[in-house]
Amino acid sequence: MQKDNKSVEYKHKNLVGACAKNDRNAQMEIYNLYYKAMYNTSLHIVNDSFLAEDIMQEAFLDAFGKLKSFEWRSSFGTWLKRIVIYKSIDALKRNLSIVPLNEEMNDFPEENINQDFEAIQCKLDEIKLALKQLSPKYKIVLVLHLIEGYDHHEISQILNLSYNNVRVRYIRAKSKLLEEIVKSRN
Repeated sequence: MQKDNKSVEYKHKNLVGACAKNDRNAQMEIYNLYYKAMYNTSLHIVNDSFLAEDIMQEAFLDAFGKLKSFEWRSSFGTWLKRIVIYKSIDALKRNLSIVPLNEEMNDFPEENINQDFEAIQCKLDEIKLALKQLSPKYKIVLVLHLIEGYDHHEISQILNLSYNNVRVRYIRAKSKLLEEIVKSRN
C-alpha cells in the first residue's frame, strides 16, 4: 500500500511540474483529478452552484499561474483547496456584505450546547438545509470543520482568527445549526 502511495505522489509531482511548464495535457489531467472536490468545497461555502463553478475555475487558473512558486510544504490538493476556500470566503464577503471574519469574540457562549447531532437523530438532508439558513460566519466554520475536516487551529490560520475565536464561533454555529434543525421539524 505504501508503494502505491509513493507512486501516486510521484505521478502528482510530475504532473504538477509539467503544469508549471504550461503543459495543457498535464493541466487537464490535474483538473480532472481535483475539480469535483474543489467544486464541492466551494459549493458548501457559497451555496450557489454557478458561483462555486466560477470560484473553482478561478482557483485552478490562479494555481496554474503560481505553480513555479509552489514548494511542496503540503500536497498539491491541500494547497489548491486552500485557494478555493479563500476565494469562496472572498466571494461571500463581496456578495453578501457579511460581518468581517475577524470580528472579536473573546467570550465563550453561556448556552448549553450539550445536544449533539446524533442525540436528535439528524438526517444529512436536514443538516444541509439547516446549513443554508446560517449566517456565513457560522457556516464557514462548520463547513471547514465538519465537512472539510480541518481542526480549529487550521481554521484559525485559514480565517486569520484566534484559536479561541474559532472555537467560540464553532460552538455558536453548532448551536444555531441544531436550533435550525429543531425549528424545521416543527
